[in-house]
Amino acid sequence: MPSRRHALLAAASLPAAASAAPETPGTPGAWPPAHEIQRRVAEVTAVELRFAARMAARDAAGFRRLLAPDVIFANGRQPLQGPDAVMAVWGRYFDGPQAPFAWKPDLVLVLPSGELAQSSGPVSNPEGRVIARFQSVWRRKAVGDWEIVFDQGAEVCAPGAT
Repeated sequence: MPSRRHALLAAASLPAAASAAPETPGTPGAWPPAHEIQRRVAEVTAVELRFAARMAARDAAGFRRLLAPDVIFANGRQPLQGPDAVMAVWGRYFDGPQAPFAWKPDLVLVLPSGELAQSSGPVSNPEGRVIARFQSVWRRKAVGDWEIVFDQGAEVCAPGAT
């Protein structure tokens, strides 16, 4: 499965990075044990899947609960700033019995602090054809939950298209 493979590759690369980082725990840039990064990668993967599941379940309120108060969704040339702006545009994606698209992470990276993470992966139409890739940035809240702070998608060009 690509998402697990990429998460494991990201976690496996940590020992090499850790040797270049300061050794003192708590020092900015210090790498925590690999198992701790793996745990955070799993948390962010799960929250990204929950976020996508809210779309599939047609649950706009559940989707909105994962948006940070200062969230920014890149929406072409007009960024959507704040949950109200995001839902004003994204609310239409919750109309109808079937979601117009779905997504899942195939790469999740977490900073050594464990406080910020990036997820990315394919976006598919209802027929399963990949139409875009998303990138999201997640922030860990004091209570341990994650909230999305940045989101952006980029269309995928068809093979041979310029």
